[in-house]
Amino acid sequence: MHSRLPSANGARHYHPVPETSVDTRFAFQPLINLHTGGVIAMEMLARPAHRDVRSLLRSAAHAGELEKLDVTLAVAAARCSSEHETLLPLHLNLMADTVVAEGETLTPLHHALSDTGQQASQTVLEINPSDTALQPELLFAGLHRLRRLGYRIALDGVGLGNYPLTVIAEVRPDLIKMDREIVAGLPRESSCVAILEALQHLATRIGAQVVAEGLERSEQLATLRQYGVGIAQGNLLSPPNRRPLTYLPISGIAELRAPVSPAPTRGLPEARITDFMHPAVTLPISATGEEVRAVLSDRPAISGVVLVDDDGRPRCTLDRNRFLLAVSGAYGYALYAQREAARLGDEPRVLESGSSVLAALELVRSNVAHRRYDDIVVLDSGGRCTGAVCVGDVIQGVAQMNIEQAAALHPLTRLPGSDVAVQLVDRKVADGDSFAVSWLDVDDFGAVNDRSGFAAGDDLIRELGRALTNAAKAIPSAALAHIGGNDFVVISELDDVVPFGSAVLDEPWEVDGHEVTLSLASLICLPGTVAGHRDVSRMLARLHRHAKSMPTTSWVSGRPGSDQMDVLRGDVRVVSPRGYDAADATAYETSA
Repeated sequence: MHSRLPSANGARHYHPVPETSVDTRFAFQPLINLHTGGVIAMEMLARPAHRDVRSLLRSAAHAGELEKLDVTLAVAAARCSSEHETLLPLHLNLMADTVVAEGETLTPLHHALSDTGQQASQTVLEINPSDTALQPELLFAGLHRLRRLGYRIALDGVGLGNYPLTVIAEVRPDLIKMDREIVAGLPRESSCVAILEALQHLATRIGAQVVAEGLERSEQLATLRQYGVGIAQGNLLSPPNRRPLTYLPISGIAELRAPVSPAPTRGLPEARITDFMHPAVTLPISATGEEVRAVLSDRPAISGVVLVDDDGRPRCTLDRNRFLLAVSGAYGYALYAQREAARLGDEPRVLESGSSVLAALELVRSNVAHRRYDDIVVLDSGGRCTGAVCVGDVIQGVAQMNIEQAAALHPLTRLPGSDVAVQLVDRKVADGDSFAVSWLDVDDFGAVNDRSGFAAGDDLIRELGRALTNAAKAIPSAALAHIGGNDFVVISELDDVVPFGSAVLDEPWEVDGHEVTLSLASLICLPGTVAGHRDVSRMLARLHRHAKSMPTTSWVSGRPGSDQMDVLRGDVRVVSPRGYDAADATAYETSA
């Protein structure tokens, strides 16, 4: 739609706003839940007639009118959105400079939202980073004022913007919007993948959700889903539109249904109910039966209504089917149309936003049969309704998660594949950790199959997988991966290399009375010595070739950037002194 930004002499029922003569268009772009395919919010995007919004704001900053123009854009966006009632949360953009401004800078926005009937609790303010350094204390104080008014907070442009991790952790936003340039680098650029994984980890710790913006390609979507990102927006799913889109087209749903390999660090216990959350349809506790019936009739897709008090706390829920049956039965309309709908309500089933999917399933299991599929109301830290979860979506999501995780495991050993090693190594490199990566395999495994048959070979792989798993149980830092065939990778802390390797190699191995030997290669990685998993893989290959050149069970250790190899097992048996530290290995040196 096209609109001239309002001036002080705007419509009579509107509060005055700062003057401007800039023409702009406003577009609606939906935020999509990647787990359910549902539209969960709508962002208003300003489209100035003659230049982009960034240039417009930059010019206003040079003229000393950034805050005034920023608020004016937000006010105009709020009023334009009111022309299309969607019952979806509204996302409005503000600069961080405006948030820290003193006085009544944001008062016109508060009035505009009040005039249009938009509740603060259903409004998400996306705070865009400032081009200049702001005092964190002023930003914290400004965001605290907005939160007291009921607004939800999103930090926009995270990853490239001027938001230190300490600021994000202190603000504890509801949403962390990852910068579109980070999304553009997925999955090819390992640095972008590392940032994505770090933001997901940070969001989990502070109770936020990561939102990916600027989604353009299918491989980006697959990577986001693999790492557990639950919300995204972009042209791949739905481009900005003149009118709000309240459902995803079939092409977008097909993209979301494509199978992906799950991130190995994310399992069922880590999944949260917010991954499946959709906006709750709320009405005041005083709403009449006719008001509820009208909402349900106009919106056939919603499964129920939450009745809330003046503070936004849920008081009861109205299941769609049970409510409509009650009011459509004999004398039902006459009995309930003009009376409080809460008479037909049920006690809300509630969970806090940080609750796990397992907690939701337990809540479903413990309910009476006729309420088993009622929506679950999600509460924020203040006990206010922040959304709802459809039980069917949770069950479907858990089933899909279990299927994807099972598909990622090796059929013989039930150990995860190479993805676990790749992601764990890249994370440790990004975090600047010291660690060791070891590569173990069976020598001349083809001869075992040729001599004893493939079934005996499979049995050997299973036994070796069990031995590795048992050894890992005693060493918490050890992470296992079965990367294919008879090859295994172990990632551990430096001090755990020798205990783990000894536990596996000390055990004799045989098949049908024939001795089986193993080869183990360990790479000691200190901070800054490797760039990522590809470096580790290449360096390990050199060590692994040397280990396999020995006729007996062997173990070779090395470091990036050095031709020195330490033979810990092999032709020359080296006995480690008590207290051996793998980081300071001085074992027998052999030429590469």
